[in-house]
Amino acid sequence: MRRLVISVVLALLVVPAGAQLQAASPAPASPESQAVTQASQPPGTLGFYRFPALHGDTIVFAAEGDLWRVFAQGGVAQRLTTHPAEETDPVISPDGGTLAFTARYEGPAELYTMPMTGGLPTRLTYEADNSVATTWTPGGDLVYTTTHYATLPLPQLLALDVADGTLTRIPLETATEGAYDDTGTKLFFVRPAFHNNVTRRYTGGTARRIWKFVEGAAEAVNLTPDYVGESHSPMWWGGRVYFVTDRDGTMNIWSMNEDGGDVQQHTEHSGWDIKNPAMQEGRIVYELAADLWLYDIASGQTALVPISLASDFDQLRERWVQNPMQYLTSVHLHPDGESVVLTARGRVFVAPAGSGRLVRASRAPGVRYRDVVFMPDGENLLALTDATGELEFVTMPANGVGSGDTLTDNGTILRFTGYPSPDGQWI
Repeated sequence: MRRLVISVVLALLVVPAGAQLQAASPAPASPESQAVTQASQPPGTLGFYRFPALHGDTIVFAAEGDLWRVFAQGGVAQRLTTHPAEETDPVISPDGGTLAFTARYEGPAELYTMPMTGGLPTRLTYEADNSVATTWTPGGDLVYTTTHYATLPLPQLLALDVADGTLTRIPLETATEGAYDDTGTKLFFVRPAFHNNVTRRYTGGTARRIWKFVEGAAEAVNLTPDYVGESHSPMWWGGRVYFVTDRDGTMNIWSMNEDGGDVQQHTEHSGWDIKNPAMQEGRIVYELAADLWLYDIASGQTALVPISLASDFDQLRERWVQNPMQYLTSVHLHPDGESVVLTARGRVFVAPAGSGRLVRASRAPGVRYRDVVFMPDGENLLALTDATGELEFVTMPANGVGSGDTLTDNGTILRFTGYPSPDGQWI
């Protein structure tokens, strides 16, 4: 299994087609990455762990498209779901007996519950809009996020009585990422919703803010108007609101009082951002890179949770592709129209327009190609390849005979299709 975490930055490159560019020096390893490397791992296979939830000594998380359960101290995880579609966003009931999550058993992303020990899932919603399990009220209602009841396509929070199906709309025009105080009368939430912009240190007009809504109040109150960047993922504990923000340049855990004052920083990770934290009894579990970490508020200590997966990993088995055209990712014509270059499943083929031979232009095992186009001479191809571990531009013979040339070796950003100039001298 490959563990891949990509930060995406878009750029427009203009480089000489035959030039070698200087490679950027690799960044020094962060303390967190060193800790991950040095941590003792249980036997099994490492995975990419996401959407953690915590209750007592148990963590539930998503990996391989399924939900898993593991001890908070780490170990070999037990798989809870097996459906080919994704199960995500688990949240655990206050009594620790029920697991709610978002799944796609019948196609749409709907809400389901199952016992924490595993079992047959029960479907709760039939909205045909993405229903995302979000939190529980102290009284045991499941709160989820949906656009189904909004007059505009804006996400809102709804509370669902799991026992009788009673649905209560929380009176907020837009709200996501909610958390309640101990009384259940104060809701801390995020507005606007996540903008799906992965730019680091985003400060645009849709940067998330944390708000407080008191039951019966006429208006919600913005608790983070002092910071133009991101503040999100509110969690309540001990009279304070814990949340994630990049005020020090990296998404870390901070806290404030319930009125937005006395802001304090609690974790000091650098490089990788904290994502998808979940609070329970003074401990916070969160994503960092591909791993899960625990932060204990009382001691102020953070620790990697060493997890491995025991599975047959059926999705990684070799499979025969019956119709490779279903996997076609790009098609480009020869300059004279006599053939086309096809990219499918990371491999490159040149097919004649009439009679002739189908050429497999790429043969290196374990190397993927993308966005392959003809060079103006029609005899060579321009491609992006991950042979070095990063996406680099190369040329390769269109007839599949011989080797090509490497054009770049500085792939510190994610590149997309290159366009050769008419004379073939520039990209």
